[in-house]
Amino acid sequence: MADSLDEECDYLFKAVLTGDSGVGKSNLLSRFSKNEFRFDSRPTIGVEFAYRNIKVADKLVKTQIWDTAGQERFRAITSSYYRGALGALLVYDITRVATFDNIKKWLRELREFGNPDMVIILVGNKCDLHQSREVQEEEARHLAELENLLFMETSAKDNLNVEEAFLEMVRRIHAIASQKTLDLHKKIVKLVDFPNGKEIISIHEVTPTKSNSNCCSF
Repeated sequence: MADSLDEECDYLFKAVLTGDSGVGKSNLLSRFSKNEFRFDSRPTIGVEFAYRNIKVADKLVKTQIWDTAGQERFRAITSSYYRGALGALLVYDITRVATFDNIKKWLRELREFGNPDMVIILVGNKCDLHQSREVQEEEARHLAELENLLFMETSAKDNLNVEEAFLEMVRRIHAIASQKTLDLHKKIVKLVDFPNGKEIISIHEVTPTKSNSNCCSF
């Protein structure tokens, strides 16, 4: 983790946690951002968020992660927070098959309101409760393959694969953003051949703007 969130960063990425209420989204975020786990965590009201600075290659990425409420009464509110999100952890509880059955509903919302290139990781949380498992890993992996999602099982309580899930999401977002930046730069300067053999520079697009925090926000 970076020493300070006030460090000048190269990118600002927005990501969301989504899924049914009680699947452990808040504890996943708390474990990743503060390395904390709360046994008495309560359902999220509306939306909460946290930041963490992450080093990817030679770039500093400030990741803004939104924890969305899973209750039905907040759905109209939280859907607006998908806009601009470049990544998502789509979370279900391996001990509650109903939360897995609702994954496609949440996935439809992500694809409707989120970025077209959004990186989505299907996360089966609470894998420490393997004796109470209702969703088999093979079943979840099959769904992920069908929907072109990444897949990982985690335990916020035991801190298993939490760091890996978030970091993999950020690395994938960074790879997409880097490719977009490269493509954009190719369009900025276009060499045009003229009959006399000389070339001129034609400016077609502007470079990405910087946010107030000196990060490129994609």
